[in-house]
Amino acid sequence: MANFAENLEKLENVDAFGSMKLFDEMGNVCGVIENKPGSAGSFRVYYHAALKWGGIGQKGAQEALALFAEHTDDARQNPGKHPNIDLLFDIIKNNTVYSVRCYPV
Repeated sequence: MANFAENLEKLENVDAFGSMKLFDEMGNVCGVIENKPGSAGSFRVYYHAALKWGGIGQKGAQEALALFAEHTDDARQNPGKHPNIDLLFDIIKNNTVYSVRCYPV
């Protein structure tokens, strides 16, 4: 099983983007992920899942959790340590769907 760093190497290049916003069904902003050190990996994972699945819902969240690899287990054991992974758990638990919009640098 690949680790997080190996998974990131396989994902799309996101250098053209500076941030993304996640929107609920009412159009409210429910999350922001910046493409910067500390959250760039999350940005790439969310970007990939949103691109593949047309947003972040059940299937996208499940794939994203697999891509986060060892960090997913750490997030399960330490709620709050990885908020972008915690959000994926919430998406699955609540059957939520977020649309995603990326913004250029």
